[in-house]
Amino acid sequence: MRAMFYDRADAGGAALWLEEEGYVAEIWRDPLAGEDDDEDHPWAVDTSAPPEVVEALVERYDGWLDEAPEPEWPGQDRPPEGLDLPDGPRRIKGHFGGA
Repeated sequence: MRAMFYDRADAGGAALWLEEEGYVAEIWRDPLAGEDDDEDHPWAVDTSAPPEVVEALVERYDGWLDEAPEPEWPGQDRPPEGLDLPDGPRRIKGHFGGA
């Protein structure tokens, strides 16, 4: 589950509390689409904590929940077997008009 915070201190406080309670917590900067200034990017805390714990933390530290995106292939971290994928780039002879 992912919790989002605008302030680094809030993200750090939430992550520290989660780790003290025995959960895994990782802090990283999450760039928003269209944001050019790095300082405007919110802080993300990915955690193994149950949803009710994370919900209480985002209320306490003025954050919000961000559901992690679903994988393109549910239950898998890579494409399913059996796809006919090329081993390398195609080489087309004379594609620039030469011989």
